[in-house]
Amino acid sequence: MKSLFLKKYPGPCFTPGSGSAVVLLFLLLVRSVFLPAAETDPLASFSDPARVWGNGVEAVIEEAYRECFKTFIIGRRVMTLRMPFAQNYERSELADTEWEFIGGGKADPSFLWNIIGAVLESDDFSRYASEISNGREKVMILDIPSRTWTTSQDIFDIARMKAGSYRGLPHRPYVLSGGDEISQSDVYNYLYCIGWAGMDCSGFVWHILNYTARRGGLDLGSALRRSLGAPRPGDAARYAGTRFFNSRSPEILSVDDRVGNLRPLDVLLFRGADGSMVHSAIIQSVNLGTGTIRYLQCTDEAPLNERGVHESYIHFDPAHPEWRLGDERIQWSQARYPPFPGEKPAPFSDDGQRFRAFPELGGGRVVRLRALAAPVQRINRAR
Repeated sequence: MKSLFLKKYPGPCFTPGSGSAVVLLFLLLVRSVFLPAAETDPLASFSDPARVWGNGVEAVIEEAYRECFKTFIIGRRVMTLRMPFAQNYERSELADTEWEFIGGGKADPSFLWNIIGAVLESDDFSRYASEISNGREKVMILDIPSRTWTTSQDIFDIARMKAGSYRGLPHRPYVLSGGDEISQSDVYNYLYCIGWAGMDCSGFVWHILNYTARRGGLDLGSALRRSLGAPRPGDAARYAGTRFFNSRSPEILSVDDRVGNLRPLDVLLFRGADGSMVHSAIIQSVNLGTGTIRYLQCTDEAPLNERGVHESYIHFDPAHPEWRLGDERIQWSQARYPPFPGEKPAPFSDDGQRFRAFPELGGGRVVRLRALAAPVQRINRAR
């Protein structure tokens, strides 16, 4: 039986936060009835990244970013879902088994949205949505290894959650539910824990790089196959992890991280306690006039409504383009939170702290792909 909670919205998708989803849905549902074909162009232009980002590489990056969002009607709500975060073997330290997410966290958004659409149409998701929104307070228990969920209405379980006494495990998160209508956060929890669908940080970065390269006439997988050690060009995404971006490959150019040196498509690398790079993000725009850098990333250590793919900002004094990203005078606005409320807080309160962490091991790093120079030139020349 098909889920009664899901209807897929086939029109173009807008990034969250625009406040236009409901209005856009109405316009697109009626346009074929009330508008001649020639009059539908304003709707397409309204969703065109070029309206904000021009016709250069920044707009192409925006196109790639928007592929990681899709709008659905779930229950009685219009939801623009963001691609969830999904990293292999994450949270498996206390489990009896390890698991791999669909596509290993490296699959293309178009493939993953087909998987996610099927998950949201399943009978199990329909039961989950009904249970979430049945008006009764409860604790949802999500078991990742078995891809199952249960509920507890025990008053002591509920009281413990309210008191901040979290009883979940990394592979078995507990989520307090008030019984209200299903939210985007509830959908995210299901897709991550039960659906096993999403992208990891470097899978998302590769998607942006690969999409942009294609628009500039380059097959990045073919160009970098040998450097990545990939057996076939189509496997390149699985080998383009943070280890590659932090490697000594001649394809990787180390970038002086003074803000005046940064460019779109530069990759930000965040170091872990063991000295390796454990997270990556990608710059979309550097505005030296306003002192703003917009970068994009996929992570679950974020506010609940930003888990998965999201935009982030760095602010600096435009009079000082010589400041480095590790300078404490630079403000990183992206806050970090535990993926599920009640879990152990993230060790760093924001991305700036994370980038500056472990200076004795080198701290954060910025790199650039040599192969993208020509595609970016072609894209910008075509403006």
